[in-house]
Amino acid sequence: MAKRKAKSSIKRINLALQGGGAHGAFTWGVLDRLLEHEEIEIAAISGTSAGALNGAALKSGLVRGGAKGAKEALDGLWEQMGAVSDMRLNRWMSQFGPTTEMVTRMMQASVPFAFLDSIATFTSPYVYGAFYENPLSDVVEDLVCSQTGSDEGPVLFISTTNVRTGKIRVFSGAEVTGDVILASACLPELFQAVEIEDPETGVTDPYWDGGYTGNPALFPLFEPEFPQDVVIVNINPMERPGTPKTPEEIQNRINEISFNSSMLRELRSVQFVRDLIADKRLPAGAMKDVLIHMIADDDLMQDLSARTKLVSSPLLLSRMKEAGRAACDRFLEAHFDDLGQRASVDLKAMFS
Repeated sequence: MAKRKAKSSIKRINLALQGGGAHGAFTWGVLDRLLEHEEIEIAAISGTSAGALNGAALKSGLVRGGAKGAKEALDGLWEQMGAVSDMRLNRWMSQFGPTTEMVTRMMQASVPFAFLDSIATFTSPYVYGAFYENPLSDVVEDLVCSQTGSDEGPVLFISTTNVRTGKIRVFSGAEVTGDVILASACLPELFQAVEIEDPETGVTDPYWDGGYTGNPALFPLFEPEFPQDVVIVNINPMERPGTPKTPEEIQNRINEISFNSSMLRELRSVQFVRDLIADKRLPAGAMKDVLIHMIADDDLMQDLSARTKLVSSPLLLSRMKEAGRAACDRFLEAHFDDLGQRASVDLKAMFS
């Protein structure tokens, strides 16, 4: 058995995991590769939607069985996700698509999908009445909830959107339950809002997908007890060339922009603070100098669309996982030495 690296050589990081439906299998691949690196320790995780599922599986697996247990938990999560029938797409569609680009094109050209997609804009998940059941319930119950509230392992933060107030609500520690994870992944066009009671006030509020207000929330990772490095696993492309013209293209780009906007606002704040620190306009130690890193594959994500986020095809999930592993490999090769030393994302260039 390989010996554990000396504590002094371990690089501690925080993870920020975006949501994006089936595209979250990309994050599965990233985490799978990170877990193989003996010199990296995960201190805290902030996740939204699919990022919440990945983060919860990662934490519960680490607590139960270390890196091996985490790999098994993530594999089990996405094996189950691949078995979940898409809510608006017939099972037969999962058999198509030798490439991710072809999958996207077929989704856009699919008459059955277009019909069901249009119907979804005029119907509500509440029409099912007593027959409604969240299809992710079994996935969360079987694979995710165990140990997610434990004091052991990385600290886990889950972002949700409070429907009543329109504000972000971040759950952590013992607050992280199955309902919280379901709420974080609750797209209101598909799922009924998840109602959660505040134990302090006794008020029960409905919650939707956290991506509307924090995809994911970065601010919980800025606390002094966590390391400087925040590694964002980005699955919503920042840029997409060309002008969207078809209804599908327009809706897809709206989806990407809206689900990136909250994170971009936080990144602007990070850069503002870093500028103040660099110019010595803040007392030493007054604010944390956060080092931002990002693992992404925008070329791959630009081949996909909002529709492929809803396709739980085992073929697509497998390809996304391999793409995530490859992206993580590139990141580690280029930026492992930057961890703990400097940011590898030029935020000024990002906002210029």
